[in-house]
Formats: sequence, structure tokens, C-alpha cells
Amino acid sequence: MGEIATSERQITLFYNSKSKRAKQTLAYAYAEGLPIHIIDILKTPLTGTQIAELSDRLGILVKDLVNQDHPAYKKKFEPHEFSSEDWIKMIRHNPEIMKQPIAIRGDITIMIETPTDILRI
Repeated sequence: MGEIATSERQITLFYNSKSKRAKQTLAYAYAEGLPIHIIDILKTPLTGTQIAELSDRLGILVKDLVNQDHPAYKKKFEPHEFSSEDWIKMIRHNPEIMKQPIAIRGDITIMIETPTDILRI
């Protein structure tokens, strides 16, 4: 069992409150009346274990959680290959570079590409 609590009755949404797509996704979820629990990754830092669990649930490598096209990434870092532990540290110290929103309901985890993706879960 992972560190992230899940429920079939509600959606847990990991998002960045400064992200336009995240705000639109949240608005869409509320408009549809979906039961949602929000976690703003800028205000509630994720643990290394939670970051690793999100990548496992999504079936991707930790490095694939990093948006290397994000201005904050480009400003602070150059494209590189790092260990999973290093990528986790980068996300923990710079949460704005993590790809998001990520929605979880029960055993299902999805990366939200468009606000209507929230309905898939």
C-alpha cells in the first residue's frame, strides 16, 4: 500500500494553483459535481515517496514527471540525465516543474492533458 490515500468515492487532484490548465480542470470538476479533494503542490510539498508513487501509478519514470519545457526548469537547469533520486529532489525543491494535474480515484491514476480528461476517471 502506498503513502497516497485513495478512495473510489472521491478524486484526489494534485495540481499547481498557478497553472491555467489546472484551474480549468478544477472548474470543470466542480461544474460536473465531481467529489474532489485538491492538493496544491505549491502549498503542500510532496514527499519523495509520494512523487515516486505518482510515477509508478502513472507507469512512467520519475524524470517523465518533470516538465523540462517549463520556464522555471529552463531558467534553473539544463537538459540532463539524472538518477530518480535527483529528479525527486528537483521536484521537491521546485514543485512548479512537475507535470500536472494528476488525478487519482481508487486504483486509477491519470495525467490530465485537457480539462475534460477529469471525466475519464
